[in-house]
Parts: sequence; C-alpha cells; structure tokens
Amino acid sequence: MATLVAVGAQWGDEGKGKLVDWLAPRADLVVRFHGGNNAGHTLVVDGERTVLHVVPAGVLHPGTINLIGPGVVVDPAVLLGEIQALVARGVLRDPARVRVSGRAHVILPWHKALDLARERAAGAGAIGTTGRGIGPAYEDKVARRGIRVADLLAPEPLREQLERAADHKRPELAHLGCDALDVGAIWRQAVEWGRELEPFVDHTGRILDRALRDGRNVLFEGAQGTFLDVDHGTYPYVTSSNCVAGAACAGAGIGPTRIHRVLGISKAYTTRVGSGPFPSEETGELGEQLRRVGEEFGATTGRPRRCGWLDAVMLREAASVNGFTGLAINKLDVLAGVAELKIATAYRIDGKLTHEFPMTLSEIERAEPVYESHPGFSEDITRCRRKAELPGNARRYVERVEALAGVPVEILSVGADRDATIACEDPFRA
Repeated sequence: MATLVAVGAQWGDEGKGKLVDWLAPRADLVVRFHGGNNAGHTLVVDGERTVLHVVPAGVLHPGTINLIGPGVVVDPAVLLGEIQALVARGVLRDPARVRVSGRAHVILPWHKALDLARERAAGAGAIGTTGRGIGPAYEDKVARRGIRVADLLAPEPLREQLERAADHKRPELAHLGCDALDVGAIWRQAVEWGRELEPFVDHTGRILDRALRDGRNVLFEGAQGTFLDVDHGTYPYVTSSNCVAGAACAGAGIGPTRIHRVLGISKAYTTRVGSGPFPSEETGELGEQLRRVGEEFGATTGRPRRCGWLDAVMLREAASVNGFTGLAINKLDVLAGVAELKIATAYRIDGKLTHEFPMTLSEIERAEPVYESHPGFSEDITRCRRKAELPGNARRYVERVEALAGVPVEILSVGADRDATIACEDPFRA
C-alpha cells in the first residue's frame, strides 16, 4: 500500500489534473479533499481534451474509484453535469466509480449571488474570485449553518434548514442589490438535486478506510495551490480552504500516519490568475510569449494568467509547508526557444537580501526578485520520454531547480498530452 498527496506548489494552475490522470493507473482510489468547482483540471488524451471541476481526475481510468471528500464544497448542478457528460461519452459506465461524501457542503444559488455581488462592490479591491460561490459556502460551513449533500436526501427537514439559512442571507443580498430569494424554488431544485445525486452519495471516509486496510494505493488530488491556501498563502488574495498536503487528512477523513509521500507540482515557470502580489511576474514580451505558447488561460474562468519566471523562494517555502518528497515540473516544453532562462533565487526587500518567503503581504508586494540566469534551449522536446533525451541545457535547468528546491524531481511534463511525460522516479514507491 502507498498513499500519495499531489498538491500545487505555486498559485494553482500547475497542471495537477494532467499529473493525477497520468498517475491514476497506479492508484486504486483518487480522492479530492478540498475546494470546489473553482478548480479546473484539464486532461488531454490522444488529443481529446477533458476539463473537470469537481469529479477527480482519475475518472478516465476504468479501474479507478473516485471519491469527493467531506472537505469539498459541491455545486450539485456542476457535479451532475460532469457525471452526465462522462456517462454520455462512455467514460463512466459504473456510477459506483464516483462517490461523493454525504458530509460535503453544498453550494447554493445565494452563495454564487453573494460571491459575484461582493466582487462587484469591491471594485479595485476585488480579490479576483471565480464567482462560483466557494467562499460564501465555506463561510456557512464554519458558521454552522451550511447545507450538506446528505441533507438533500431528506426533503422536509431540508426546507426548514433552507429557510433558516436564507434569513441570514437576505439583509446582505438586499444591501448588495441582489434579487429577493425564492426559497420555495431553491428547495424544489435542491430536492431534485438530491434525487439525482442519491446513487452517488456515500460515506467516503469508510470507503477510504477499507481501501487502506486492504493495502490499496490511494492518490489524493489537491486543488488550487500552496500560495492560495487560506493560512499559508498570500492572504487575503487566497482561496477559502486549505490547499496544502496536510489538508488531505481532514478533507478526506484519514489520520496523518497514513500519508506516505507528497508530490509537489510546479510549472517550469510561474503563473497567477487574479489579483495579488507576484514578485517574478513579467509584464512585457516574455510574459506574453509564455501566455501564448503555454496557452495560459484559466480552465474555469477563461481569464488570461499572469506569467513570469520560476520562483525558487516560493518552491522552498512550498516544500517546507507541504513536506514534499518529490517534485513534478510541468510545461518544460513551453520554455523552448527562450534564449535565457531566469530563476528567482532570493528577494531584496527594502535593500535587504532574503532567501525566505516573506510572512506579510506588504513585504511580498515590496519584494524584488534576485535572478540567476541559465542558457536556454531551442529544441522541440515534446517527443522526449526519458530525461537523457532532453537537450543538455534543459537537463541542467531541471537539475538547478531540483537543487534550489532541495527536493528531487520525479516527473517532467513535456507536453499537454498524457503520454508527453517523463518519469524520473516512481512517486508511489514505498
């Protein structure tokens, strides 16, 4: 048995979906443990593109069970839409391969309305959320007035729960100029969701426990990234859940002694969507080139991503917070044709040099990256399947990243397709 947590080492969008899909044949279960449909995991198999927002990225493999844990917030319409699309394609023939925890909290229409209205009202101070209602749903969870998936299966008590929750929402919705709530319509929709979701609802923690006792391999799929973590990220420009590896325990329902390895996933450069500090951002021609070649547009929102050089200060912090046992570097191929490759190895803040990631937002905003330069490579590497096949400069770049992060590189991605992957080590090894 081996358990592996795969998490983003940057601000999300690191290519976790591709890596989870590639690793999934070695896993008996793939488990989403936090976040919601603000995540967009893109899988490309033989040129066919699949974008998943809630269903775990192991679903394309017929032998893999995919669990949505209690730490996830679920938009029932999105989950049902994804399931129906997968069934229509013949990918999901057995409903038992996707199970959602009855304890997962539900995103309701008022959560999305509040999310969008708050961002509009914030103007220039907007966080840059996806508007999917994730934050407001987590707020209700913590305030102990949330609706859980299992509640959708009991129509009569559900109506009373919705009425109580709506009483808390009406004043703010009215203040923000939103339409009045029709709780009756929301209840009828929620009951229908419950009817359609019932075949997929289960106690995912027990399924997971049995699998671990039986010696199965389990892959935990993170969403967003380390620096969007509500505790460890660039607060307040963060998401509303814990994105680090430790969250897999609470969000899936297992103890920390059952986690064996942690794979940190990074791009060969850095991107960020939305507002917030980005020390190594390139706003000129290089940034545009990375965005164009790397197709850096959000899978969830379509927003263009901000692009810049790889930041080793961030990688070291992510390695520390998550306890990485290995690294996966995505999109190495995007750097082909860049004559000079830079890596931020330190920051200068108010004239002082630091190799540590700053604690406060104001320090990060003032941080000036200190770069070291490396010769680039021009060769097309998308057909390389062994590290030894890479051009020398590409290998040396990877080895330098490995040294700066203090973590071995176990996987390299050299293209969007599933097969465009180089395995340096087995992340599932005991």
